[in-house]
Amino acid sequence: MRSAVFPVLWLCGPPGVGKTTVAWEMYSRLVRAGIASGFVDIDQLGICYPEPVGDPGRHRMKAHNVDAVVAGFRAAGARCLIVSGVVDAARGVHVDLMRQAAVTVCLLRADREVLRQRFTGRGGPAGLVEELLREADALDAATFADTCVDTSDLPVNEVARHVEERTGGWPASALGRSCDVAEPSVVTAAGGNSALSQTEPSAELPVLWLCGVTGVGKSTVGFQVYQRVLGTGATAAYLDLDQLGFCRPAPDDPGNHRVKARNLAAVWRSYRAAGARCLIMSGPVEDEATVKAYTDAIPAAELTLCRLHAGRQHLTERIMSRGQGGSWPQPGDPLRGQSVSFLLRVADQAVASAAVLENAGIGDLRIDTDGRTVEQVADAITVDAASSLCRVGASDTSSGG
Repeated sequence: MRSAVFPVLWLCGPPGVGKTTVAWEMYSRLVRAGIASGFVDIDQLGICYPEPVGDPGRHRMKAHNVDAVVAGFRAAGARCLIVSGVVDAARGVHVDLMRQAAVTVCLLRADREVLRQRFTGRGGPAGLVEELLREADALDAATFADTCVDTSDLPVNEVARHVEERTGGWPASALGRSCDVAEPSVVTAAGGNSALSQTEPSAELPVLWLCGVTGVGKSTVGFQVYQRVLGTGATAAYLDLDQLGFCRPAPDDPGNHRVKARNLAAVWRSYRAAGARCLIMSGPVEDEATVKAYTDAIPAAELTLCRLHAGRQHLTERIMSRGQGGSWPQPGDPLRGQSVSFLLRVADQAVASAAVLENAGIGDLRIDTDGRTVEQVADAITVDAASSLCRVGASDTSSGG
């Protein structure tokens, strides 16, 4: 079976050059123009440690995962995908691993002093500046990119305009290509003939899913739990489900749960192939039907659903803080920079949604986050949930699995 290649624009460059900001601006422009599009930050497709031998930086893993999520975005109706993130300065993008994609690579660069100021201005450690500049020099000397745009002293909208010009009006230029590629084989719950099928586990692998309403701390707590699991010596992976579902417009699936579930299944297969024996993920749940959509996507999983709960004061404080930038700089954060009135409306919606989840009794576990630090909430994740992840990973490590 054959299908048309899928246009992918990959914006790369050193830290501080503006990759994610520019990529999100271009994604937003396409959506506003009515072009169904997807977006992914490449860092979100490589949170699996320890990294595989022979793949330092997990560049091959990330490229494989881009190819894997292309199918999910295509199925959701997207006509193109924008990727932002660091690449191998020596090799560039592993386009050979992305068989479904017609990849255009655009290198963003900036003058050394501009990079220095941007990096330290956003809180980057001063001790890493020289390493950053060495990476920038290596990328400047590289020849793998299809085009290059200098971001020095340019606002985001101007950089986006230059990228569009240098790429011949992407994605229109790529959508006009007639080249076809073979449809890749897909590993399903019933098996398959891909090399990945050989890595299907003989037993269910543990997955801890932290859910809850906006502002309750799903991602922050989830990553804290993930770091603790890594501390046991486990090979483990982490996913933020929202980061797998940037695909608009999606009028018949407002939460984009179908594309998230499909991309979850694809990326989890890749992580298992890389040796991961447990997964921590975070993401919202509206009802039991939402839970079923994800559990159906990963049938070879021992899923524990942990719902975080908070009252009005805590949710409002966290949502107001996120609006002012008081959280990790997640791509596409819908709260950052919003007005007070907007944030208060979001808080009211979060309180109402929390009451619905509470009344429905969603989750195998319920953890109250009111008045607790991130570390305390992580401590409160029950021994059964956290230790099962550590136990499986540690046993696999000790047995060489």
